[in-house]
Amino acid sequence: MFSGPPADPAAPPGPGLPAAAAVPAPTDDSPFAGGPPGQQSGRPAPGRSWTTPLLLCAAGTLALLVALLGPGLVARGTGELRIPGAGLTTVLRTVLFAALALHLGELLAPQLIRPVRGRPRTAVRSWAVRASLAGAAAAAGQIVRLAAVSDLGITETYGTREGGLLLLIANGLVLAALCAASRRPALALAPLALVIGAEALRAHPEAYSPEFGAALTVVHLTAASLWTGGLLYVLRTLWIWRGSPVAARALLGRYARLAIWLYVALAATGTASALRRLPLDVVFTSAYGRTLLVKLTLMAVVSVLAVAARRRMLRDADPSAAHLLARREQVLLGLVVVVSAILTVVPDPHWISLRP
Repeated sequence: MFSGPPADPAAPPGPGLPAAAAVPAPTDDSPFAGGPPGQQSGRPAPGRSWTTPLLLCAAGTLALLVALLGPGLVARGTGELRIPGAGLTTVLRTVLFAALALHLGELLAPQLIRPVRGRPRTAVRSWAVRASLAGAAAAAGQIVRLAAVSDLGITETYGTREGGLLLLIANGLVLAALCAASRRPALALAPLALVIGAEALRAHPEAYSPEFGAALTVVHLTAASLWTGGLLYVLRTLWIWRGSPVAARALLGRYARLAIWLYVALAATGTASALRRLPLDVVFTSAYGRTLLVKLTLMAVVSVLAVAARRRMLRDADPSAAHLLARREQVLLGLVVVVSAILTVVPDPHWISLRP
């Protein structure tokens, strides 16, 4: 099923009306204006050359600040023990989660692209190798941080439960990068599955049913990575397909149908994990509870944007409006990744609930 990036030649167009007859001419301010990329008709949008990089830099800065300051802010006034280096750990875990999403998204999205009839010959560049190497570096950074906090040598740190699992994660991501650089990039599925399993075990050291919690995390992390990484790959593809609105609309529709099932998996496993791990009496008085509320709020907004994008896609032949909503959804999903990283860093809230 997963066989890497789509082949360069476009699939032969199917029967039916040609693109020009099927879709009304897009307006000049649409990202799907007629013509190949870089040769759209009409006036170039003013400020387009610097607005996007500026917005990306602003979003990256915001994500970094949330990762560095978030653990301390949500724990303020809770009486919970301070986690040494929580901000740096959150940044490293954010990079790790983003690496998983990017690589899994590049394995999933091409399967949605191949059946699209009349698709352009162009394909986006792969980020899988660099993403997995960045994730491996983030896992190695967590090992170094763990050694410093525990006052252990690197070799001794490997012998701890968390250190051993982080080493497994780092090696798995390096192996995934090697697979991505090979002629058989789909082989990366095996080491990525190993990474997800190791991360699920690392995130659940608690004494109460850790196996059940790890199983929920495997499903949740896989679905979240496929949703976030798959959407990013689709959006990158839509940008270089902006001269082919029919193919772009078909691709967005295929992704939207898959995203429904990913959302169901996320909602079910997320609800089960929250009910299992968070006592109701400390929802507002624990760092975990406060962070979870922020995540739920962001996911509610993401859900609204996803539903709105699907409705616009079904109603309008021009995919520009749905594409804009999907881009906003992607930005918020990036913040969800950061908040999810904070959830893995803050203390287990059960000890607060059991206090006299």
